Amino acid sequence: MKISVFGTGYVGLVTGVAFADMGNDVFCVDIDENKIAQLLQGRSPIYEPGLDALLAANIASGRLKFTTDSREAVLKSQLLFIAVGTPPDENGSADLSHVLKVAETIAEHMDDYKVVINKSTVPVGTFGKVKNKVQEILDRRKSSIKFDVCSNPEFLREGTAIEDSMKPARVVIGVESEKAAQLMRDLYEPFLKNGNPIFVMDPPSSEMTKYAANSMLAAKISLMNEFARVCEKVGADIESVRRGIGSDPRIGPHFIYAGVGYGGSCFPKDVQALVRVGDELDENLEILKAVESVNKSQRERFYTRVASQFGGSLKGKKVALWGIAFKPGTDDIREAPAMYMLERLLEDGAHVRAFDPVASEVAKKSLPNASQVEFCKDQYLTLEGVDVLVIMTEWKSFKEPDFLRMKQTMKTPIVFDGRNIYSPTRMRDAGFNYISIGRP
Repeated sequence: MKISVFGTGYVGLVTGVAFADMGNDVFCVDIDENKIAQLLQGRSPIYEPGLDALLAANIASGRLKFTTDSREAVLKSQLLFIAVGTPPDENGSADLSHVLKVAETIAEHMDDYKVVINKSTVPVGTFGKVKNKVQEILDRRKSSIKFDVCSNPEFLREGTAIEDSMKPARVVIGVESEKAAQLMRDLYEPFLKNGNPIFVMDPPSSEMTKYAANSMLAAKISLMNEFARVCEKVGADIESVRRGIGSDPRIGPHFIYAGVGYGGSCFPKDVQALVRVGDELDENLEILKAVESVNKSQRERFYTRVASQFGGSLKGKKVALWGIAFKPGTDDIREAPAMYMLERLLEDGAHVRAFDPVASEVAKKSLPNASQVEFCKDQYLTLEGVDVLVIMTEWKSFKEPDFLRMKQTMKTPIVFDGRNIYSPTRMRDAGFNYISIGRP
């Protein structure tokens, strides 16, 4: 099939590569000339395990092309995916300007039947806005070209996005016409050989499915963090609680890990956007507001516990930070709890050394006062002479470190573990003052 994907960010690039790898001819379009030049050389602007190899292979095959020429991409494709960013406005609602601009661009150049497919994360009702924008431009052109609009939300997990794209757990399609529905079934049929379902539904339901899924998962995380707070007060162990409830099939074992809160490009933005949608509809989404509130307070609560270890202030203290990305397997630092921790540490006057296997360079560019942070090339270098180690991301290399080397390198063997990756008994036996979340 002939496909164009507008936007070469996380979703657009992974989606385009996956479609090309399945044998389709794909144009990936972006207005950023530097990014396109980098991609034409086979270099990905994002870190995602497995992406570089697929990128190179599909460029070499001739199935995957990158361009800034929107007209060529529209004319040579039938399926046109919109995968641009929808950053939150100041009031928390999703900014649809980039989505609607792509819709306008498509309508300006289309010369025959097209399916315009929205893969960006957007609030309910965006389908109609995209459809109206395309029709508006066609009317201005005095054109009677037929088209369909489709909603096709993504459910990619950073760190496993390639696997999620090639073997999706489910595909959700929101359409009004059977013709568009069949084209989308044909496109995704090779990806669903394992029997996983494709759900064809009305467009508003498909848009709501994306927000509802992320909000449900975010709610589980915040609820577990509240349980952890109670555990700390009564001497219970949240890890034991997690295992006990995770075996219940009605609850399941996923997204029930206590920690310093969720981050990334999806959960914070999507929860906030759905809350805003509720406000606009005069519906007070109290549970989602609490989810958001718990997540924010969890970060400050963890920072306060670290500071309390030193009398309430970390001024002049040497702090090692392990992990900057919001989760392992990615260099994404958007809404990362570690970025909040870095800013609070610097505000408090601490001397900070930080290490992350892939996200340090991104953090240097994003943190306003990054020059005050010593970004280390090795996790053990961060520990030299420090008063405390704070763990913010559960990278594999952190899970089985040389504990003796850690203890000998640190000035004082104090570890605050925001991801509960170690056994409290093992750490105490090794001579550490170990503080985790929701565990005695």
